[in-house]
Amino acid sequence: MRRCVRFCEKLQTLGAYLASGLVLALTGLILTEIVLRSFFDRSTMIADEYSGYLYLAMVFIALGYTFREGGHIRITLLSSRFSPEGQRRIDIFATLVLLLLLGFIFYHSVRMVLDAYSFEMVSETVSETPIWITQLPIPVGIALFFLAALAYLLRRIRRDL
Repeated sequence: MRRCVRFCEKLQTLGAYLASGLVLALTGLILTEIVLRSFFDRSTMIADEYSGYLYLAMVFIALGYTFREGGHIRITLLSSRFSPEGQRRIDIFATLVLLLLLGFIFYHSVRMVLDAYSFEMVSETVSETPIWITQLPIPVGIALFFLAALAYLLRRIRRDL
């Protein structure tokens, strides 16, 4: 079980590094657009579109790492009144519900990507980017989030927190 938890945590760390790289790419794209418009009276014509794609990818890819590091909002108004064992049980229940929701979201996000691929959907911009490519970070990020929640659940069950 420890191997599974460590593997999940390594994937979250990889996701965090990837999200950091996406922030750098987003910053580079915006700076390029600024320089081109300010000094050369030109445009990349895709900066607005691709900055949105990069931002979406960054947010979804970082979900698992953010969960692992406790960055998501947690409402502890009720659970803080329970004993540590009661809090552990509430955490286990809430994480099971989260895993069900993430499984549902993952399933439908994969279907969304497959539909975009099968219908050969492209963006309605000058780049005509295949939509499935821009949607792919959604199920990948949800999968990383799922694995982070699973690792958390395993740690709470084993009382290693």
